[in-house]
Amino acid sequence: MLDYLIKGGTVVDGTGSPGRRADVGVRDGRIVAVGDVDEPASETITADGLVGAPGFVDPHTHYDAQLFWDPQASPSSVHGVTTIMGGNCGFTLAPLAAEDADYLRRMMAKVEGMPLPALEQGVPWNWSSFGDYLDRLDGNVAINAGFMVGHCAIRRNVMGADAVGNEATPEQVDAMVRLLHKSIDAGGLGFSTTLAFTHSDGDGEPVASRWASKDEVLALCGAVRDHEGTGLEYVTDGCMRGFRDDEVEQMAEMTLAARRPLNWNVLTVDAKEPERYRAQLAACENAAARGGKAIALTMPILVEMNMSFRNYCALFMLPDWSQVMNLPVPERVAKLKDPETRAWMNERARSPEAGVFRRLASWGRYQIGDTFSAANEGLKGRSVYDIAQERGGDNFDTLLDVVINDELRTVLWPLPPDDDEDSWKLRADAWRNPLVLIGGSDAGAHLDRMCGAPYTTTFLSDMIRGRQLIPMEQAVHLITQAPAELFGLRDRGVVQEGFHADLVLLDPETVGADEVHLVEDLPGGTARLFAGSTGVERVFVNGRAIVAGGKATGDLPGTVLRSGRDTRTVAVPAGA
Repeated sequence: MLDYLIKGGTVVDGTGSPGRRADVGVRDGRIVAVGDVDEPASETITADGLVGAPGFVDPHTHYDAQLFWDPQASPSSVHGVTTIMGGNCGFTLAPLAAEDADYLRRMMAKVEGMPLPALEQGVPWNWSSFGDYLDRLDGNVAINAGFMVGHCAIRRNVMGADAVGNEATPEQVDAMVRLLHKSIDAGGLGFSTTLAFTHSDGDGEPVASRWASKDEVLALCGAVRDHEGTGLEYVTDGCMRGFRDDEVEQMAEMTLAARRPLNWNVLTVDAKEPERYRAQLAACENAAARGGKAIALTMPILVEMNMSFRNYCALFMLPDWSQVMNLPVPERVAKLKDPETRAWMNERARSPEAGVFRRLASWGRYQIGDTFSAANEGLKGRSVYDIAQERGGDNFDTLLDVVINDELRTVLWPLPPDDDEDSWKLRADAWRNPLVLIGGSDAGAHLDRMCGAPYTTTFLSDMIRGRQLIPMEQAVHLITQAPAELFGLRDRGVVQEGFHADLVLLDPETVGADEVHLVEDLPGGTARLFAGSTGVERVFVNGRAIVAGGKATGDLPGTVLRSGRDTRTVAVPAGA
């Protein structure tokens, strides 16, 4: 007898092939029949008018901490995500020396926007090795979760406080390589690192991996090639402002040292800056020409991110702005009132050094969110441009006047400058490029600033009922089989007999996402942005329902994915 029989739906199997009417039979966590199925089942689900697809795979999340207090990985799971990849950007919670827990907590709070009280009260911090960390999650997650091994944790574990501010000695590099081998043996899916200038720790210093020499990075990449089912993940300054020649070469050398695919985050597409887009893709082409494989992650939606002059956000990353933004609030306010400081900050924000962050200097395109003073009453929902026109002032001066009235607490929503027809056409071209993969949600990070987790349902809604830039079948392929193949996931990403029963049953007429809103449901009484789903009828992980009617069931059938056992090697070059 089957556990489940999904009867009469349209199966979009993840390969990109046209959808077809078919039944799907599930038993013991696997898909055992696809087609006309008459076998009796413990439960039969009538799927007329619904689409049955593979569970969605999110290749770039930061659920490393959240899974301890939220094993459902919400909101990703209600948006059809059945498998997530964590441990990205060089940031993991293991390996861990007991004396380093406070440092790692503060680093994650700063660099990934996880509230410190939630990290302190919602995570047990009761492991030492990477394997110990995975064991704490095993059997306690609703989704399948795989984790890279982060450079920063490895470096801190070997070098202690000296990991920041110093290059490693040859002996320390050897110790890091041994620790990486041990961590991958325990189930780590590969190695992740960051060299991005935007990544600073809780003390405001560059994170540990930014102090690594090129030889150290390549030695760690080289360790990965000795393990089955592994890969690399990489963040560098070039992701934000375009790659330098040395970054292009290092990316190629990393994938060649590992003989594994490297994915980097995140490719932004703006038709007004086509040269930056083409230059970033050229870095992937260079790696391929040298016999490696570098894949750019890109988001298929525009993820709104709120800003504040009070709390750490992308504004703090504008060139030299840290000199003002890191001051105590009263001193910061005083500086922001000074005309010379204002002129200097505006100039620096518009300078070439700002790179992709230069778009933040479109001050008139900020929409005012929540306000906190009588002086700002009635401004919520209005654009800075309209307010400045009404007052006869400059956009930047008007913006600063508003936030100063609220002692910098004003919530700001920058309107995307790349929401034009040409940019969307360019994005569709990128999705068809084999060197590009959809992903980069950052789900689990920047919790009160952005909500990228709903990208799967938002993307499908847009492709089915909105812009319709690519067919639904191709859209499903890009968030199922394509990422599953990059990571070498065994028997996942396709609706096929013998594969794990990771499935999504959705209504194509209504699938989508609710509006993003703030909820206070994190440990320590802290808040995050959240959006529920629409049209997601059922989500199965390993043959058990984790979502029904758009709501979590509470079941925890997920697997902690371990290299080799749950992944196969994706050789570089392919077939080598």
